[in-house]
Amino acid sequence: MTGDSHMPHSDTVSSSDSGVSQAIVLCGLTKTFGTTVAVRDLDLTVPTGALYGVIGPNGAGKTTTIRMMLSILMPDRGSLYVLGRASALDAKDRIGYLPEERGLYKKMRVGAFLAYMAQLKGDNGLDLPRRIKGWLERVGLGDVERKRCEELSKGMQQKVQFLAAVIHRPDLIILDEPFSGLDPVNQRLIRELVRDEHRRGATVLFSTHVMVHAEQLCDHVVMIHRGAKVLDDGIANIRARFDPRSLLFEPLDPGADVNVLAALPGVAALRRDGAGWELALAREADPGAVIRAVASTLTPSRLEVRRPTLEDVFVSIVTADGGDAETTALRAAVRDASHAEGEVRT
Repeated sequence: MTGDSHMPHSDTVSSSDSGVSQAIVLCGLTKTFGTTVAVRDLDLTVPTGALYGVIGPNGAGKTTTIRMMLSILMPDRGSLYVLGRASALDAKDRIGYLPEERGLYKKMRVGAFLAYMAQLKGDNGLDLPRRIKGWLERVGLGDVERKRCEELSKGMQQKVQFLAAVIHRPDLIILDEPFSGLDPVNQRLIRELVRDEHRRGATVLFSTHVMVHAEQLCDHVVMIHRGAKVLDDGIANIRARFDPRSLLFEPLDPGADVNVLAALPGVAALRRDGAGWELALAREADPGAVIRAVASTLTPSRLEVRRPTLEDVFVSIVTADGGDAETTALRAAVRDASHAEGEVRT
Protein backbone atom coordinates (compact mmCIF):
# COMPACT_ATOMS: atom_id res chain seq x y z
CA MET A 1 0.00 0.00 0.00
CA THR A 2 1.33 3.42 -0.89
CA GLY A 3 0.34 7.00 -0.40
CA ASP A 4 -1.81 8.72 2.23
CA SER A 5 -3.96 11.04 0.11
CA HIS A 6 -6.75 8.49 -0.26
CA MET A 7 -6.92 7.17 3.29
CA PRO A 8 -10.55 6.51 4.27
CA HIS A 9 -12.16 8.36 7.15
CA SER A 10 -11.54 6.62 10.47
CA ASP A 11 -15.19 5.75 10.96
CA THR A 12 -15.41 3.99 7.60
CA VAL A 13 -13.15 1.05 8.39
CA SER A 14 -12.53 -0.64 11.70
CA SER A 15 -9.20 -2.35 12.30
CA SER A 16 -10.70 -4.89 14.65
CA ASP A 17 -11.40 -8.49 13.70
CA SER A 18 -15.14 -8.10 14.16
CA GLY A 19 -17.75 -5.48 13.52
CA VAL A 20 -16.14 -4.21 10.30
CA SER A 21 -18.85 -2.40 8.36
CA GLN A 22 -16.93 -2.49 5.08
CA ALA A 23 -15.31 -5.73 3.95
CA ILE A 24 -13.24 -4.04 1.22
CA VAL A 25 -12.28 -0.41 0.72
CA LEU A 26 -10.15 0.69 -2.23
CA CYS A 27 -9.17 4.33 -2.53
CA GLY A 28 -7.50 5.73 -5.64
CA LEU A 29 -5.87 2.41 -6.55
CA THR A 30 -3.59 2.62 -9.59
CA LYS A 31 -1.37 -0.06 -11.12
CA THR A 32 0.80 0.18 -14.21
CA PHE A 33 2.90 -2.36 -16.08
CA GLY A 34 5.46 -0.44 -18.09
CA THR A 35 3.50 2.06 -20.16
CA THR A 36 0.21 0.20 -19.69
CA VAL A 37 -2.18 1.46 -17.03
CA ALA A 38 -3.99 -1.69 -15.89
CA VAL A 39 -6.04 -0.01 -13.13
CA ARG A 40 -6.62 3.73 -12.93
CA ASP A 41 -7.56 5.65 -9.77
CA LEU A 42 -10.09 3.02 -8.65
CA ASP A 43 -12.39 3.64 -5.69
CA LEU A 44 -14.54 0.78 -4.43
CA THR A 45 -16.38 -0.03 -1.21
CA VAL A 46 -17.86 -3.49 -0.61
CA PRO A 47 -20.03 -3.62 2.53
CA THR A 48 -19.77 -6.57 4.86
CA GLY A 49 -22.28 -9.24 3.84
CA ALA A 50 -22.65 -7.98 0.26
CA LEU A 51 -22.69 -10.00 -2.96
CA TYR A 52 -20.82 -7.98 -5.60
CA GLY A 53 -19.91 -8.72 -9.20
CA VAL A 54 -16.99 -7.03 -10.94
CA ILE A 55 -17.67 -7.17 -14.65
CA GLY A 56 -15.99 -6.07 -17.85
CA PRO A 57 -14.41 -7.60 -20.95
CA ASN A 58 -11.15 -9.51 -20.85
CA GLY A 59 -8.26 -7.14 -20.18
CA ALA A 60 -10.41 -4.58 -18.34
CA GLY A 61 -8.33 -4.79 -15.15
CA LYS A 62 -10.49 -7.10 -13.04
CA THR A 63 -7.82 -9.66 -12.15
CA THR A 64 -5.22 -6.97 -11.44
CA THR A 65 -7.69 -5.32 -9.05
CA ILE A 66 -8.34 -8.59 -7.24
CA ARG A 67 -4.63 -9.32 -6.94
CA MET A 68 -4.08 -5.93 -5.34
CA MET A 69 -6.93 -6.59 -2.90
CA LEU A 70 -5.15 -9.78 -1.86
CA SER A 71 -1.67 -8.19 -1.68
CA ILE A 72 -0.43 -10.44 -4.47
CA LEU A 73 0.36 -7.21 -6.33
CA MET A 74 1.16 -3.88 -4.72
CA PRO A 75 -0.50 -0.72 -6.11
CA ASP A 76 1.60 2.12 -7.45
CA ARG A 77 -0.73 4.59 -5.74
CA GLY A 78 -3.71 4.52 -3.44
CA SER A 79 -4.72 2.66 -0.31
CA LEU A 80 -6.80 -0.37 0.54
CA TYR A 81 -8.37 -2.11 3.50
CA VAL A 82 -9.57 -5.72 3.57
CA LEU A 83 -11.61 -6.91 6.55
CA GLY A 84 -10.42 -3.86 8.44
CA ARG A 85 -6.74 -4.53 7.81
CA ALA A 86 -4.29 -2.55 5.73
CA SER A 87 -3.16 -5.78 4.06
CA ALA A 88 -5.12 -8.89 3.17
CA LEU A 89 -2.14 -10.87 4.49
CA ASP A 90 -3.15 -9.82 8.00
CA ALA A 91 -6.58 -11.42 7.48
CA LYS A 92 -5.62 -14.30 5.18
CA ASP A 93 -7.20 -17.02 7.32
CA ARG A 94 -10.58 -15.29 6.96
CA ILE A 95 -10.42 -15.05 3.16
CA GLY A 96 -11.22 -17.67 0.52
CA TYR A 97 -9.78 -17.08 -2.95
CA LEU A 98 -10.40 -18.84 -6.24
CA PRO A 99 -7.79 -17.56 -8.73
CA GLU A 100 -8.41 -17.17 -12.44
CA GLU A 101 -5.50 -19.47 -13.22
CA ARG A 102 -6.45 -22.74 -11.56
CA GLY A 103 -3.91 -25.00 -9.95
CA LEU A 104 -4.04 -28.09 -7.73
CA TYR A 105 -1.41 -30.31 -6.15
CA LYS A 106 -1.99 -32.95 -8.78
CA LYS A 107 -0.36 -35.86 -6.95
CA MET A 108 -2.36 -35.29 -3.76
CA ARG A 109 -5.56 -37.16 -3.13
CA VAL A 110 -8.66 -34.97 -3.20
CA GLY A 111 -9.64 -35.40 0.44
CA ALA A 112 -6.09 -34.81 1.66
CA PHE A 113 -5.76 -31.74 -0.57
CA LEU A 114 -8.91 -30.15 0.84
CA ALA A 115 -7.83 -30.95 4.41
CA TYR A 116 -4.43 -29.42 3.74
CA MET A 117 -5.93 -26.23 2.27
CA ALA A 118 -8.27 -25.88 5.27
CA GLN A 119 -5.40 -26.40 7.72
CA LEU A 120 -3.34 -23.74 5.96
CA LYS A 121 -6.17 -21.37 6.91
CA GLY A 122 -6.11 -22.48 10.53
CA ASP A 123 -9.08 -24.85 10.26
CA ASN A 124 -8.18 -27.97 12.22
CA GLY A 125 -11.67 -28.70 13.50
CA LEU A 126 -12.57 -32.24 14.48
CA ASP A 127 -15.48 -32.04 12.05
CA LEU A 128 -13.24 -31.24 9.06
CA PRO A 129 -13.29 -34.79 7.60
CA ARG A 130 -17.09 -34.83 7.82
CA ARG A 131 -17.35 -31.41 6.15
CA ILE A 132 -15.02 -32.49 3.34
CA LYS A 133 -17.19 -35.53 2.64
CA GLY A 134 -20.32 -33.39 2.75
CA TRP A 135 -18.93 -30.78 0.35
CA LEU A 136 -17.76 -33.42 -2.12
CA GLU A 137 -21.20 -35.01 -2.11
CA ARG A 138 -22.84 -31.63 -2.69
CA VAL A 139 -20.85 -31.09 -5.89
CA GLY A 140 -21.36 -34.64 -7.17
CA LEU A 141 -17.86 -35.84 -6.29
CA GLY A 142 -18.68 -38.12 -3.38
CA ASP A 143 -16.66 -40.96 -4.90
CA VAL A 144 -13.40 -39.10 -5.62
CA GLU A 145 -12.08 -38.42 -2.12
CA ARG A 146 -9.34 -41.04 -2.48
CA LYS A 147 -8.51 -40.20 -6.09
CA ARG A 148 -5.51 -38.09 -7.00
CA CYS A 149 -6.34 -34.63 -8.30
CA GLU A 150 -4.66 -35.41 -11.62
CA GLU A 151 -7.14 -38.24 -12.21
CA LEU A 152 -10.09 -35.84 -12.34
CA SER A 153 -11.51 -34.13 -15.39
CA LYS A 154 -10.93 -30.41 -15.79
CA GLY A 155 -14.47 -29.63 -14.63
CA MET A 156 -14.07 -31.82 -11.55
CA GLN A 157 -10.76 -30.14 -10.73
CA GLN A 158 -12.41 -26.73 -10.91
CA LYS A 159 -15.10 -27.82 -8.47
CA VAL A 160 -12.45 -29.14 -6.09
CA GLN A 161 -10.62 -25.84 -6.27
CA PHE A 162 -13.84 -23.97 -5.51
CA LEU A 163 -14.26 -26.17 -2.43
CA ALA A 164 -10.70 -25.34 -1.40
CA ALA A 165 -11.69 -21.65 -1.39
CA VAL A 166 -14.69 -22.15 0.92
CA ILE A 167 -13.89 -25.22 3.02
CA HIS A 168 -12.62 -23.12 5.97
CA ARG A 169 -15.84 -21.07 6.12
CA PRO A 170 -14.24 -17.71 5.27
CA ASP A 171 -15.74 -14.32 6.07
CA LEU A 172 -14.74 -12.98 2.63
CA ILE A 173 -14.84 -15.02 -0.58
CA ILE A 174 -13.17 -13.65 -3.72
CA LEU A 175 -13.75 -15.59 -6.93
CA ASP A 176 -11.97 -14.70 -10.18
CA GLU A 177 -13.94 -16.01 -13.18
CA PRO A 178 -15.50 -18.86 -11.12
CA PHE A 179 -17.64 -20.15 -14.01
CA SER A 180 -14.88 -20.36 -16.60
CA GLY A 181 -14.74 -23.75 -18.29
CA LEU A 182 -17.85 -25.16 -16.61
CA ASP A 183 -20.85 -26.50 -18.49
CA PRO A 184 -24.27 -24.92 -17.81
CA VAL A 185 -25.24 -27.58 -15.24
CA ASN A 186 -22.14 -26.99 -13.16
CA GLN A 187 -22.40 -23.22 -13.59
CA ARG A 188 -25.82 -23.45 -11.98
CA LEU A 189 -24.42 -25.62 -9.21
CA ILE A 190 -21.65 -23.12 -8.42
CA ARG A 191 -24.18 -20.26 -8.43
CA GLU A 192 -26.24 -22.09 -5.82
CA LEU A 193 -23.18 -22.80 -3.68
CA VAL A 194 -22.18 -19.13 -3.84
CA ARG A 195 -25.69 -18.13 -2.76
CA ASP A 196 -25.47 -20.61 0.12
CA GLU A 197 -22.18 -19.09 1.27
CA HIS A 198 -23.70 -15.63 1.05
CA ARG A 199 -26.69 -16.76 3.12
CA ARG A 200 -24.23 -18.17 5.65
CA GLY A 201 -23.02 -14.60 6.11
CA ALA A 202 -19.95 -14.43 3.91
CA THR A 203 -19.16 -11.35 1.86
CA VAL A 204 -18.76 -12.46 -1.77
CA LEU A 205 -17.00 -10.65 -4.60
CA PHE A 206 -16.55 -12.31 -7.96
CA SER A 207 -15.31 -11.18 -11.35
CA THR A 208 -16.59 -12.24 -14.74
CA HIS A 209 -16.43 -11.14 -18.36
CA VAL A 210 -19.71 -12.99 -19.07
CA MET A 211 -22.16 -10.38 -17.89
CA VAL A 212 -25.19 -12.67 -17.72
CA HIS A 213 -23.47 -14.49 -14.85
CA ALA A 214 -23.54 -11.29 -12.82
CA GLU A 215 -27.21 -10.73 -13.68
CA GLN A 216 -28.07 -14.23 -12.47
CA LEU A 217 -26.22 -14.00 -9.17
CA CYS A 218 -25.27 -10.66 -7.68
CA ASP A 219 -27.11 -7.80 -6.02
CA HIS A 220 -24.62 -5.11 -7.04
CA VAL A 221 -22.23 -4.72 -9.96
CA VAL A 222 -19.10 -2.74 -10.62
CA MET A 223 -18.25 -2.25 -14.28
CA ILE A 224 -14.62 -1.74 -15.26
CA HIS A 225 -13.45 -0.67 -18.70
CA ARG A 226 -9.81 -0.09 -19.62
CA GLY A 227 -8.81 -0.04 -15.96
CA ALA A 228 -11.38 2.55 -14.86
CA LYS A 229 -14.66 2.11 -13.04
CA VAL A 230 -17.58 3.18 -15.25
CA LEU A 231 -20.50 2.05 -13.06
CA ASP A 232 -21.01 1.03 -9.43
CA ASP A 233 -24.63 0.37 -8.49
CA GLY A 234 -27.28 -2.15 -7.52
CA ILE A 235 -28.92 -4.28 -10.20
CA ALA A 236 -32.37 -2.82 -9.52
CA ASN A 237 -31.09 0.76 -9.72
CA ILE A 238 -29.23 0.04 -12.95
CA ARG A 239 -32.34 -1.36 -14.59
CA ALA A 240 -34.36 1.65 -13.48
CA ARG A 241 -31.75 4.15 -14.70
CA PHE A 242 -31.14 2.48 -18.04
CA ASP A 243 -34.69 1.35 -18.76
CA PRO A 244 -35.00 1.44 -22.57
CA ARG A 245 -38.78 1.84 -22.27
CA SER A 246 -39.65 -0.71 -24.89
CA LEU A 247 -41.76 -3.82 -25.36
CA LEU A 248 -40.90 -7.12 -27.00
CA PHE A 249 -43.69 -8.53 -29.18
CA GLU A 250 -44.21 -11.68 -31.23
CA PRO A 251 -47.56 -12.20 -33.00
CA LEU A 252 -49.45 -15.47 -32.61
CA ASP A 253 -50.07 -15.33 -36.37
CA PRO A 254 -46.65 -15.19 -38.14
CA GLY A 255 -48.33 -13.58 -41.16
CA ALA A 256 -49.93 -10.70 -39.23
CA ASP A 257 -49.26 -7.14 -40.36
CA VAL A 258 -47.25 -5.91 -37.37
CA ASN A 259 -46.86 -2.45 -38.90
CA VAL A 260 -50.30 -1.49 -37.57
CA LEU A 261 -48.75 -1.32 -34.10
CA ALA A 262 -46.62 1.67 -35.08
CA ALA A 263 -49.76 3.83 -35.19
CA LEU A 264 -50.85 3.00 -31.63
CA PRO A 265 -50.77 5.82 -29.03
CA GLY A 266 -47.58 5.65 -27.00
CA VAL A 267 -45.53 3.76 -29.61
CA ALA A 268 -42.62 5.89 -30.81
CA ALA A 269 -40.93 3.35 -33.10
CA LEU A 270 -41.23 -0.22 -34.31
CA ARG A 271 -38.21 -2.29 -35.29
CA ARG A 272 -37.35 -5.90 -35.92
CA ASP A 273 -35.70 -7.80 -33.03
CA GLY A 274 -34.72 -11.35 -33.87
CA ALA A 275 -37.86 -13.46 -34.21
CA GLY A 276 -40.04 -10.65 -32.90
CA TRP A 277 -40.42 -6.89 -32.78
CA GLU A 278 -39.36 -4.16 -30.40
CA LEU A 279 -41.79 -1.33 -29.73
CA ALA A 280 -40.04 1.77 -28.40
CA LEU A 281 -42.32 3.73 -26.09
CA ALA A 282 -42.80 7.47 -26.14
CA ARG A 283 -41.40 9.25 -23.07
CA GLU A 284 -44.85 10.03 -21.65
CA ALA A 285 -46.40 6.64 -22.49
CA ASP A 286 -47.86 4.34 -19.84
CA PRO A 287 -46.37 0.87 -20.54
CA GLY A 288 -49.48 -0.86 -19.15
CA ALA A 289 -51.79 1.07 -21.45
CA VAL A 290 -49.59 0.31 -24.48
CA ILE A 291 -49.49 -3.39 -23.59
CA ARG A 292 -53.29 -3.50 -23.45
CA ALA A 293 -53.56 -1.67 -26.78
CA VAL A 294 -51.09 -4.01 -28.47
CA ALA A 295 -52.81 -7.13 -27.14
CA SER A 296 -56.21 -5.90 -28.32
CA THR A 297 -54.84 -5.06 -31.78
CA LEU A 298 -52.90 -8.26 -32.49
CA THR A 299 -53.00 -11.47 -30.50
CA PRO A 300 -49.51 -11.99 -29.07
CA SER A 301 -47.61 -15.20 -28.51
CA ARG A 302 -45.16 -13.06 -26.53
CA LEU A 303 -45.57 -9.57 -25.12
CA GLU A 304 -43.35 -8.25 -22.35
CA VAL A 305 -41.46 -5.23 -21.12
CA ARG A 306 -37.89 -5.34 -22.39
CA ARG A 307 -35.42 -5.17 -19.52
CA PRO A 308 -31.94 -3.81 -20.21
CA THR A 309 -29.18 -6.39 -19.90
CA LEU A 310 -25.86 -5.57 -18.29
CA GLU A 311 -24.38 -5.93 -21.76
CA ASP A 312 -26.74 -3.20 -23.00
CA VAL A 313 -25.79 -0.95 -20.09
CA PHE A 314 -22.06 -1.55 -20.45
CA VAL A 315 -22.05 -0.87 -24.18
CA SER A 316 -24.17 2.25 -23.81
CA ILE A 317 -21.83 3.67 -21.16
CA VAL A 318 -18.48 3.03 -22.78
CA THR A 319 -19.58 4.03 -26.28
CA ALA A 320 -21.54 7.13 -25.26
CA ASP A 321 -19.13 9.35 -27.20
CA GLY A 322 -18.31 6.82 -29.91
CA GLY A 323 -19.85 6.06 -33.25
CA ASP A 324 -21.91 3.15 -34.51
CA ALA A 325 -18.79 1.25 -35.58
CA GLU A 326 -17.33 1.35 -32.05
CA THR A 327 -20.64 0.28 -30.54
CA THR A 328 -21.02 -2.62 -32.96
CA ALA A 329 -17.44 -3.79 -32.45
CA LEU A 330 -17.64 -3.70 -28.65
CA ARG A 331 -21.01 -5.44 -28.54
CA ALA A 332 -19.67 -8.15 -30.85
CA ALA A 333 -16.61 -8.64 -28.62
CA VAL A 334 -18.73 -8.95 -25.49
CA ARG A 335 -21.15 -11.35 -27.13
CA ASP A 336 -18.34 -13.44 -28.62
CA ALA A 337 -16.83 -13.86 -25.15
CA SER A 338 -20.16 -14.90 -23.69
CA HIS A 339 -20.89 -17.26 -26.60
CA ALA A 340 -17.48 -18.92 -26.34
CA GLU A 341 -17.99 -19.45 -22.62
CA GLY A 342 -21.43 -20.94 -23.21
CA GLU A 343 -20.02 -23.53 -25.58
CA VAL A 344 -17.62 -24.99 -23.01
CA ARG A 345 -18.28 -28.57 -21.99
CA THR A 346 -16.45 -30.71 -19.43
